Amino acid sequence: MPAQQLSLKGRALRLLGAREHSRAELERKLGPHEQEPGQLRRILDDLQAKGFINEQRVVESVLHRRSGRLGAARIRQELQAKGLDGELVAQALIGLRATELQRAREVWGRKFDAPPAGAAERSKQARFLAARGFDGEVIRRVLKSNGGAPE
Repeated sequence: MPAQQLSLKGRALRLLGAREHSRAELERKLGPHEQEPGQLRRILDDLQAKGFINEQRVVESVLHRRSGRLGAARIRQELQAKGLDGELVAQALIGLRATELQRAREVWGRKFDAPPAGAAERSKQARFLAARGFDGEVIRRVLKSNGGAPE
């Protein structure tokens, strides 16, 4: 059944052409289309051997697309959801933590134009940053330092 195998491989290549995908993501998305047992594994093995599937590129892609809007906790969650190796995820987060405060200030500045006036506004701004994956200490520093403006 070569036509069906090409169809499955074609689907995989189409997904990879749109953005980087981890092997686990491709297995999840293409599993329902597999016609015979082992077919998907063979195709993904071939694509991985040829360099079409690369976990490091997946990590770099997520960091590039999401680090300007999200904190390390949310990015870690997204990387883990893609089924990536834990060590690879941990290495990626080391670099993110160094810029966490600056990124949180930038995210805060795009959403809010004034420091929190009262407890309710402070809570609202803190929830906004927490929902984007910034940790409590970073949130506290952003809201405390000049109303979120860079020092």
